[in-house]
Amino acid sequence: MTLSGRVALVTGASQGIGRACALSLAQAGATVALSARNQEKLGGVAREINGAGGKAAVFAMDVADEEQIKTTIKSVLGQLGKIDILVNNAGITHDQLIMRMKRADWDAVLNTNLTSAYLCTQQAVGSMLKQRWGRIINIASVFGQIGQAGQSNYASSKAGLMGLTMAVAREVASRNITCNAVAPGFIETAMTGSLSDELKQYAVKMIPLGRAGTADDVAHAVRFLASEEASYITGHVLNVNGGMLMG
Repeated sequence: MTLSGRVALVTGASQGIGRACALSLAQAGATVALSARNQEKLGGVAREINGAGGKAAVFAMDVADEEQIKTTIKSVLGQLGKIDILVNNAGITHDQLIMRMKRADWDAVLNTNLTSAYLCTQQAVGSMLKQRWGRIINIASVFGQIGQAGQSNYASSKAGLMGLTMAVAREVASRNITCNAVAPGFIETAMTGSLSDELKQYAVKMIPLGRAGTADDVAHAVRFLASEEASYITGHVLNVNGGMLMG
């Protein structure tokens, strides 16, 4: 699954799933544009990629800011020439029961997790249309499929991301551009690391494979969907959840 000659933009690339996706795409030969708010962490990922013989460039961006998205993607295109692969990974949580959830927490999660994917896709797809080749990959979640108490904002954003995936897939298919989503289950990341041991043990009991997933498990799925081998797959949600949700 070589991605030699391809340019990939990964949002939320400073840690967790985004970092793993960036490393995996770089290992397959892609030049990777690393995007997130924390420029220092992005620099560490870039050094890791470049030190291993890959190619990476840093572009600090807050995906909650529309103007930053527009400016950054113009910079990526100016510096790297094109965008072949877009991985919309950036995401946050602000958990609270629906009766207590503040509107600001709803808006923050929807803007970061869903609206940013729409904006990034809108800005990057022109390059793909011009070259008649592209891969758009959205990082969704099993909780967008089954819901989760205390995460009405997060679950809604991820369910919306899957709807966006299918709509965009239909719009751009005639130009040899695919749009797919990956829906991780319970993955060991900084986001889940703050959970109590009791909650983690409960989550693992819900997984037929008997373990939490890793960021690399998700990154391998992303690399596949970005490859030529996945050229006949579009509008699909690929579950990476250890069997937590089937069907």
